[in-house]
Amino acid sequence: MSYLNASVGLKARQPVIISGLALVAAAWIGKSLASRLARGKKTLYEPSPGKTLIPALSKDEIQKLPYPPDALPGGRDVETPYGSIRVYEWGPEDGERVLFVHGLTTPVIGIGDLATEMVRKGYRVMMFDLFGRGYSDAPRDTTYDERLYMSQILLVLASSTTSWMEKPGFHLVGYSLGGALSVVFARYFPHHVRSLSLITPGGLVRRHHVGWWSWLYYDSGLLPEFLVRFLVRRRIRPTTGTVSKPIDGDGDVNGGVGFGGAAISKTRPHVTVSEVVAWQVDHHQGFVPAFLSTIRNAPIYAPQEHWNVLSRILETRRCGKRIYASDTEPPAGLEGGKILIVLGKDDGLVVWNETVEDAYAALGRDGVEFVTLDGGHEIAIASSIKVAESIEGFWKSI
Repeated sequence: MSYLNASVGLKARQPVIISGLALVAAAWIGKSLASRLARGKKTLYEPSPGKTLIPALSKDEIQKLPYPPDALPGGRDVETPYGSIRVYEWGPEDGERVLFVHGLTTPVIGIGDLATEMVRKGYRVMMFDLFGRGYSDAPRDTTYDERLYMSQILLVLASSTTSWMEKPGFHLVGYSLGGALSVVFARYFPHHVRSLSLITPGGLVRRHHVGWWSWLYYDSGLLPEFLVRFLVRRRIRPTTGTVSKPIDGDGDVNGGVGFGGAAISKTRPHVTVSEVVAWQVDHHQGFVPAFLSTIRNAPIYAPQEHWNVLSRILETRRCGKRIYASDTEPPAGLEGGKILIVLGKDDGLVVWNETVEDAYAALGRDGVEFVTLDGGHEIAIASSIKVAESIEGFWKSI
């Protein structure tokens, strides 16, 4: 739906919206004031459930959480000026390195099976919860844009006792929002990125997938921020359980029918994506603000300059060009001069034929390779073996 049509729809629904304001404003203001008083002196970040929830639970209660802090091997908490980051790193220390970046709403446990598959193949993997998700804190008074997320990736890389930045670099794998962020990282630090693989990535999502509710909440400026947060919290909190249904009815987080009902992990088949997202909404006070700011400021929707810059970088790799006259050899990174994009045939958000068309237009036919799998936006979660095979096959071909 276009913004023009959205505004027409909004006028027709104004009585409903206005009547709802009075019902929620007083309750939300009271809750907000109470929260601020209880919080005391303002800190630089909203603490994660690792600090607010876990200390009050027994071991049995922790293990029953949709996302317990030991769900993945090699966990550590990295203290930074932005708050703590939850990082997981495991696999053979001498294996090729693979860094994973997860999506918008589901923390890193969602692609834990994919990382586990790569470890079984002999790779060393590292992954982390983005700020405001899972067990990472949520910086306050900060815009959740590419600058914040690039800083977070660099902080994560620097936290390892193993040097991830030395040649030949590391493989970078991004899922959904993580795909969009990975393109930005590869654009600015191509010499550190051995290869780039994107799974149902953001960055090229066409604007017509943004419905009128998204326009109202994120772009219109018609509603006060406290009310937007209240409404978005209600909107993105899915109905939990095993019933397969969309997490959201609009283009911002709707991964399709199979997404919300997908099992979060082979080791936790009784837990769905919806349950993990609901847990974050309920127990991570920084989740909704981080989600809102990311939707508004991160490089999710087309057009994106980063893809065009990446295209020129890939071309230098394919042609073996030296960037500077003083260079003795072509620049390192992005081997083969092309990237991999893995798509789901039934993805309603990152639509495969639109993405193919737009990626070819941005990167050229020599700059990108595609793999299309059965499934929707959940393929990185539900089809981890096939995705891992596709990625490794790409690595061996370049």
